[in-house]
Amino acid sequence: MNPLLSDTALGAERVRLARIRQMSAGEKLAAVDAMAALLRTLVLGRIRQCHPEATPEEVRRRLAEQMLGPELARKVYGDAG
Repeated sequence: MNPLLSDTALGAERVRLARIRQMSAGEKLAAVDAMAALLRTLVLGRIRQCHPEATPEEVRRRLAEQMLGPELARKVYGDAG
């Protein structure tokens, strides 16, 4: 077995994968949702740390650019103003 996580012991990796296989679709979706919320929180914190003067709108725009990429953020939200 080739571990998916290079910093995880093989035994731990097996337990993790076994647990994922046992999860219902709803449990997997909830886990993904929780990870996405955590990622959003971390990105927002970093944006606010790097740009403390940013308005709430600027923070939302920077978040969109980080999460969607500049091109898609522009398509979704229009040109930054």
